[in-house]
Amino acid sequence: MKPFYLCLLLILILASCHDSSHKNHDNASVSSPPQWAKDVIWYQIFVERFNNGDPTNDPTPETMYASSNFIDTPENWSVTPWTQEWYQDEEWAQKDVQDFYANLQLRRYGGDLQGVLNKLDYLKELGITAIYFNPLNDAPSLHKYDARNFRHIDVTFGPDPRGDMEIIASEIPDDPTTWKWTAADKMFLQVIEEAHKRNIKVVLDYSWNHTGVEFWAWKDVVKNQEQSKYKDWYIINSFDDPATEENEFNYEGWLNIQSLPALKKVGATEGHRPGHPYEGDLHPEVKKHVFAVTKRWLAPDGEVSKGLDGYRLDVADHIPMGFWRDYRKYVKSINPEAYLVGEIWWEEWPEKMMNPVPYVSGDVFDAVMHYQVYRPARCFFAKNDYQIDAKQFVDSLKYQWGRISEETAQAMMNVAATHDSPRLLTSFANKGKYKYRAKPSDDPDYITSKPNEDTYQRVKLYLMHQFTSVGAPQIWNGDEFGMWGGDDPDCRKPLWWPEYQFNPENKNNIQDKEKEYVEVCFNEELYAYYKQMTDLRNKNIDVFAEGSIEFVKAEGKLLAYLRKLNDTEVLVVLNAGEESVTYNLQPSKTYKDLIKGVKVSRNELVLEALSGKVLLVE
Repeated sequence: MKPFYLCLLLILILASCHDSSHKNHDNASVSSPPQWAKDVIWYQIFVERFNNGDPTNDPTPETMYASSNFIDTPENWSVTPWTQEWYQDEEWAQKDVQDFYANLQLRRYGGDLQGVLNKLDYLKELGITAIYFNPLNDAPSLHKYDARNFRHIDVTFGPDPRGDMEIIASEIPDDPTTWKWTAADKMFLQVIEEAHKRNIKVVLDYSWNHTGVEFWAWKDVVKNQEQSKYKDWYIINSFDDPATEENEFNYEGWLNIQSLPALKKVGATEGHRPGHPYEGDLHPEVKKHVFAVTKRWLAPDGEVSKGLDGYRLDVADHIPMGFWRDYRKYVKSINPEAYLVGEIWWEEWPEKMMNPVPYVSGDVFDAVMHYQVYRPARCFFAKNDYQIDAKQFVDSLKYQWGRISEETAQAMMNVAATHDSPRLLTSFANKGKYKYRAKPSDDPDYITSKPNEDTYQRVKLYLMHQFTSVGAPQIWNGDEFGMWGGDDPDCRKPLWWPEYQFNPENKNNIQDKEKEYVEVCFNEELYAYYKQMTDLRNKNIDVFAEGSIEFVKAEGKLLAYLRKLNDTEVLVVLNAGEESVTYNLQPSKTYKDLIKGVKVSRNELVLEALSGKVLLVE
């Protein structure tokens, strides 16, 4: 099948067919997304790579992996300099026993919450109105999805790691009445307070599906086996028999990853598979603990005004729907305006995305990370092997929006790139399938360096669509700098702040080729364009957040749509083609260019290749 038609087929089955048997189990618990979720511009922060504001709290071997986590930290390990060339090995890299990407998991750059506080004014100036933080819970890894505990912020993100470890050790982990506030916890509360002062919402990422092997309950299970009071917290297939020399201890890890032991589900649908919703719940004791942690950050010391504005829920399809319904009720009972956004992504990677409908029908999440609209957008705006025309793109968008409520569509987090995908520029620079063989270890020919000018223009045109379309746009930290990078972990480089001088990067990455270097620096032109787009959306937020959308032209690579709300009408015209086109305006109306701030004097709109216009209809 030709790539062109294959892409159309893939778009029409981006998610599984709508399950008409899905019903809201408790109509009293059904509610709409909070209003503010429609109005925001999201900025996703991966703290370890965002900004190092306090070098005195940098990670140490003690705060990182222990041997129980299946990887040893070298004795000569040290923090990697922020400006070091990404593909350069450190002196401590164990190249004789591990490849580049395995060694990369041991890298730390020292990003912390002080670094976030130092950049809140930057985010405000950029036009950001909501922050989505990747996990901050205490954990040995760089990504923090391997929790050492859920209840505290990572000790290396705060000002006093040693003191925080002593506080944590003084608590009874499963007794919330003994929990205290560490210095890192208090600093995160300060981040929330300072963000709120700037009218920026704050959402935090948690994975309730699994823990790390350094998690306090898991360590007790490993030590005490069948005698552990937490043995029912995890999915244990067999305990060790002390009467034998062999170790019979066997358990389930998330996706069979043994460093991420899975928390126990009860009453689960038999034969359930990832990528499909299923009934059941978390074990009652696990659930109780999760709820206690959830409340801790939603209402610190009982004060909702000082707490988070919601949660992003990791690998949500791995957790039963019964738990999620109860979780929503619990969260909304504490703060009815809290926002819950789930990660609902692949049904069958890399071909078929999940159907979000069961998760966004009012009784589970307010929204999901809407990868389902990014993939067809890439097929339309980028120059790849799966290109589609404007009509096919419109059909795909209508399909995605048509199966959910209008309010839900408006509150969706419209992701373009994340910590789990190639950066936006790199995604557009490559011609293959989305998130498939998308890094040099999988494909030696995958482009990971500075893209060509055509790619920049296509990304800008996509951004004009993203910021004027239905749903709340999201920026992965650093994309506005012009950063490039393949799939995880190459998308997680330390941010290219303009105050730093970075070493040039080898465009041939890890390949056994002659090294060719390209300049690494903050892209002022692209940043200015992002700023234009955020200003455009924020200044016209009512119509872009809640206005209807009417497609008035979808022909070839020319796309035009109207956003309407009451007496306000905005026309968006996008030419994703490689030749200039003419678009006829209605002679009975007048138009104002919302980006340039000038009246349009002619009834014909001439759009150069890969360009667009956003016009207020007066």
